[in-house]
Amino acid sequence: MYPELFLYINGEFIGIDGQRKSESVTNPASREVLGRLPHASAADLEHAVATSQAAFLKWKKSSPLQRSEILRRAAVIARDRADEIAKAITLDQGKPLAEARAEVITCADHADWHAEECRRIYGRVIPSRDSAVRQVVVREPVGVCAAFTPWNFPFNQAIRKISAAIGAGCTIILKGPEDSPSAVVALARLFHDAGLPPGVLNVVWGVPHEVSDYLIKHPLVRKVSFTGSVDVGKKLAALAGLHMKRVTMELGGHAPVVVCDDADVDSAVQTTMRMKLRNAGQVCVAPTRLFVQSGIYDTFRDQMVAAFETTKLGPGIDAATTMGPLAHERRVSEMERFVADAKSRGGNILTGGFAPDLGGSFFAPTLVDNLDDSADLMRLEPFGPIAPLAKFDTLEEVIVRANSLPFGLAAFAFTEGAKSAHRLATELEAGMVNINHAGMALPETPFGGIKDSGMGSEGGMETFDGYLTTKFVTQI
Repeated sequence: MYPELFLYINGEFIGIDGQRKSESVTNPASREVLGRLPHASAADLEHAVATSQAAFLKWKKSSPLQRSEILRRAAVIARDRADEIAKAITLDQGKPLAEARAEVITCADHADWHAEECRRIYGRVIPSRDSAVRQVVVREPVGVCAAFTPWNFPFNQAIRKISAAIGAGCTIILKGPEDSPSAVVALARLFHDAGLPPGVLNVVWGVPHEVSDYLIKHPLVRKVSFTGSVDVGKKLAALAGLHMKRVTMELGGHAPVVVCDDADVDSAVQTTMRMKLRNAGQVCVAPTRLFVQSGIYDTFRDQMVAAFETTKLGPGIDAATTMGPLAHERRVSEMERFVADAKSRGGNILTGGFAPDLGGSFFAPTLVDNLDDSADLMRLEPFGPIAPLAKFDTLEEVIVRANSLPFGLAAFAFTEGAKSAHRLATELEAGMVNINHAGMALPETPFGGIKDSGMGSEGGMETFDGYLTTKFVTQI
């Protein structure tokens, strides 16, 4: 069931040979070895950069109609292959099969969106002070791009960057997640079959810091896009800045949820539970700090505990499973550390708080209350199926607490009051604010954060901004 894994350079799929290093890929639900992933050598990386640059010299002159057609074909192929791609994602990443399939199907929409938007990369004419002078502004592709994508949504995060880069007329070298690589190999295959010219997309694997260091420092690489942790993102952004490379950074978050006394509690509970436990909580925009107003706190708490306890843990390939394993054993250890810290501070474990013996990297959905804002769970992104509940009295108080961290990716609020909704939407410090539902990550909407959560956006009309330069031309 699990596909063979490859590098993809200059239109060629390169597997394991006697000289090339490789690493094993395992199933987090069973710890079974699924396959082996070849690493790129220094020569492979140089070949990838050279072929990307050679391809760019032609691709930047390609018609937007050609780029659009290839992106559309890629979307069709993705939908046709969704079942097989999803099975492989479930095996190496762990999420339930229904979630994996939804990831592929919805991400085909990203290719379609970019297929339309790339035909609308407009410049402008600036009225001149002198009638003999013509002044125009044009947008041009930046060049060879290096992209680094994470393991939690391996198909989603990669197709966003690929579609934006090639739609803008750039070429892209992608290093995907070595832990869950099948989705990126599948993307290479479907873009290959969609007719993307050799070298426009190259896929490499290896020791992450070695690959990123090589590509970011390379003089032919002009743009860096990264999705991942704040700590790694800051290091890569600093390295890119040292070499004057433009960057897009989508980094971690610790999303506050503000539930007011006048909220629809049933809707707030169901939306928060669904978003929190999706992909076992390994979602950068997951609700992770639950602030509930005093008047409904007990009701919300009891309903949330009941909702968490309906979760069915198991291998993602099992149709009955609603939450699969964490992607790595080290994530289980991190959840245990959060629980230990909470207990040491007098926190109440309302449900969960343990790793069930299911043969893989599982952790029970966990809710904790009675913590103050200095607890690790209130300060640090857990990136797993665990969340703290905290009580608040006034909007003034909760806005200060919600904004107190350096993160600013996503925020959620539930209220039936128009004045409260407007105030929360205005004053919550986040790149994306959801009021009374969860509505992020659509192709037509911008996705990105502020503060330590990153810079730049993916999706929406902003999607090409990081891949284009602005040129002013004045002519007499």
